[in-house]
Amino acid sequence: MNRRLILGPSLSALLLALCSAAFAGWSFNGSPSPSAFIQTGNMTLELQCDRMRFAPAGYEDAQDIERKRGLSIRFMKDGSTEVGAFQAGQDNVDIRIVDNYPVEVFFRDSADYEFVLEQIGKNAVLNLAMVDGDVSYGIFDLKGSGAAIKSLRSACGPRAQSAGVWVEAPEGVVYCGGGAIKRRIEFSILEKPVDKWDARVTINGETTRAMTAYSYFGNAKPPRGFVVALLGEDRPEILVFRDGDEDWLELGDYTYRACN
Repeated sequence: MNRRLILGPSLSALLLALCSAAFAGWSFNGSPSPSAFIQTGNMTLELQCDRMRFAPAGYEDAQDIERKRGLSIRFMKDGSTEVGAFQAGQDNVDIRIVDNYPVEVFFRDSADYEFVLEQIGKNAVLNLAMVDGDVSYGIFDLKGSGAAIKSLRSACGPRAQSAGVWVEAPEGVVYCGGGAIKRRIEFSILEKPVDKWDARVTINGETTRAMTAYSYFGNAKPPRGFVVALLGEDRPEILVFRDGDEDWLELGDYTYRACN
């Protein structure tokens, strides 16, 4: 994932030209959704607690990144020398277009994202490029990124769990709540998922796929007992809580507690 490369003169010249352009400075936005971000005239890069969002200059570039399911995140100490890179692909991230335009890169392993944040914070230039190619989607000046990322880390705190943790509802537990609504809910998180759908949720005998999220919507301090959010493929998210011997779920506007 970490590579040391010397760029050829053609790409070096391009980087120097782009980096000499006027870039807006790095900024930090706090609660309720902490983020460090930079905006240029036609591009935006946003770093959240467990993922990054990149809006390239053209929508076709966003489509290309999603189609290839990969992005080369290259770190440069100046305008011409690459000192390392993280190759984001199907094995370590989930890539999708969100909000009709930005490309969202969700890091399954928090250690990978920490590496990316560290490199962004200490280098001079970031080049987001095509996987295994010299085509650049966007180049960002990193001056001031260190302070913004420091604020981001402070606001986000440690992720509640690592992506490899196995969490499972006790088999046959019935969660009751929401007035007269009664649902039988079971869930499991896969030890070795083959895609981004790393969890299964069964409600009243009907099973659907879900993705896990271990940050509480970017909040610095999640509610008491928060374990994981299950983002259903075709259902609202389920929030899972556990505090001592007490287990409960939040689905929509209702709280469901073990009742059998």
